Amino acid sequence: MRTKFGYQVRQASGGFRKILIIDGKGHLKGRLAAIVAKKLLQGQSIAVVRCEEINMSGSLYRKKLEWADFKRKRMNTNPSRGPFHLRHPSDFFKRVVRGMLPHKTKRGFYALSKLETYEGIPPKYICKQRVVVPRCMTALKLQPGRKFCKLGDLCSEVGWRFKQEVDDLEAKRKARGALYYKMKLERAEKRKKAVEAAKKETAQYDKILSTFGML
Repeated sequence: MRTKFGYQVRQASGGFRKILIIDGKGHLKGRLAAIVAKKLLQGQSIAVVRCEEINMSGSLYRKKLEWADFKRKRMNTNPSRGPFHLRHPSDFFKRVVRGMLPHKTKRGFYALSKLETYEGIPPKYICKQRVVVPRCMTALKLQPGRKFCKLGDLCSEVGWRFKQEVDDLEAKRKARGALYYKMKLERAEKRKKAVEAAKKETAQYDKILSTFGML
């Protein structure tokens, strides 16, 4: 399936895999969390990468107000016991998924243990196939003109200090990927030219073989 983002991806549907790697870019937070929670309860191991690129409906200003209200919530007698106000996008999204699971039961705890979340794409998943969930894409599910913001921008505003480092690492990864793809196209073009040259040299033999139905 080719999305509006311009790259070839596969849909996260059907069958079980050893681990399902979901690219969080361009997904709506709540919709994606619901799908991930359901898959986890079914026993599927999931890794969500690029959590800082997950979208949230509503403007950044409104989300900062909601965060300020959430930050006020604390245990009256001993605040060190929680609730904990997590600033990393990966932890933020994992907490959203946890809220959709019965995480205090054995089944829910085991399901949550199968979830991995990351900012950017870690080296062990760079060469692995990533999927998207069309039912959760901002481009398909959010009405045109509606405001939305990125999870990474919100976390950066409220205390996450590694946005620039993650952006730099992602830029390096994309540059390496573009170079690899360019070399791949060049190799394919050389292979195509070699095949065409070989066909010219073997044209007379191919004609003889075709009379016997061997081509």
